[in-house]
Amino acid sequence: MDTLRISTFSPSVLVEVATDTGLLAGAGLKVDEIPARSSPAQFAALLDGSLDAVVTNPDNVVAYRCVPDNPLGRNADVRILAAVDQGLGLGLYARNPEPHTKVLGVDVPTSGFAFVAFELLTRLGLRRDIDYTVRALGSTPRRAEALLSGQCDITILNAGNELRAETAGARRLATATTLGPYVGAVLAARGQAVQENRDVLAAFIRVLLTTSTDLVSGELVDVAVAAARRRLGLDEESAARHVRTMVDPNEGLVADGQMTPDALATVVHLRNRHSPGAAQLSVQSVVRSGIIDNGLLPCS
Repeated sequence: MDTLRISTFSPSVLVEVATDTGLLAGAGLKVDEIPARSSPAQFAALLDGSLDAVVTNPDNVVAYRCVPDNPLGRNADVRILAAVDQGLGLGLYARNPEPHTKVLGVDVPTSGFAFVAFELLTRLGLRRDIDYTVRALGSTPRRAEALLSGQCDITILNAGNELRAETAGARRLATATTLGPYVGAVLAARGQAVQENRDVLAAFIRVLLTTSTDLVSGELVDVAVAAARRRLGLDEESAARHVRTMVDPNEGLVADGQMTPDALATVVHLRNRHSPGAAQLSVQSVVRSGIIDNGLLPCS
C-alpha cells in the first residue's frame, strides 16, 4: 500500500468517497490528508518534500512557478496535474447585510481566491483600501470561523464552508460563476515528485477522476452525503446541497481532469487585474512555462 501525503484547504469529500467505496484501497493507495493553514505554508511544505501533492487554487501554482515576488520569494517546478473542481459554491459572504466597517478576510492578498474576491467586490462597486480593507486570515475553514466571530465582515468561501456560514446567518453577496470559465481547485505537485512517484500519482488521479465521473453520473449520492456530513460537519440538508454543488455543471467536479485554456485565462486575467505594479503575465507565457502537465491523466 502506497501512502500519499496530500494537503487540502477544506476536507475533501471526493477523497472520502473514494476511500468509502474502496477505490483507493483497490488501487493500492492510502491518503494522509493534511489541512493547510495558508497557501504559503502549503507550498513551503510541498517544496521541502513534506508533501507529495496539494489540492490548491490554480493561481497559487502560477504564483510559485511564474511570479518571483510570491510570498515565499522563490520559484519552483510546480505543476498542475489535474483540475479537480470549478469552485464548489465559491462566492463572497457577509456577516451583516450592510456592514458599516468592511474588512475582507482572505488567505493571503497576493494569490488565489483573493483575486476572485477583489473582482467580485469591484463589480459590486467597492474599492480596495477605500471601501474595504484586507486582512490575511489563512485557509477557507479559518476564514469561515473568522467571519462568524467578527474578525472580518466579508470573505470568500466554498467547499461546504459557505453552507456552514449560511446556517449561522451569513448571506451570499456574489458568486464566482459570474467570472466565466473557472477552476477552483487543482491537484499540483513538484516536477521531481512527478518523476519519482509517477505511477502512484497517476493511480491517485485515476481514482479521483473515476469517483468524479461516478458522482456526476448520479451515482454514490448517499455515500457522498454521508461523507459530507462526516468530513464537513454539515447537517443532512446542507450535506445534500453540497453534493448537488459537487455535480453541478458550472461549479462542480471536473470529471476529465482537464485544466482548459479558458479556465487558465480567467486565472491569469484576475491576477493581472488585481496585482497593481506587478509584471503582467500572458496566458501563453504561463502555458510555455510548463505549468500544466497532462501526462498523468488517463486520456494522455
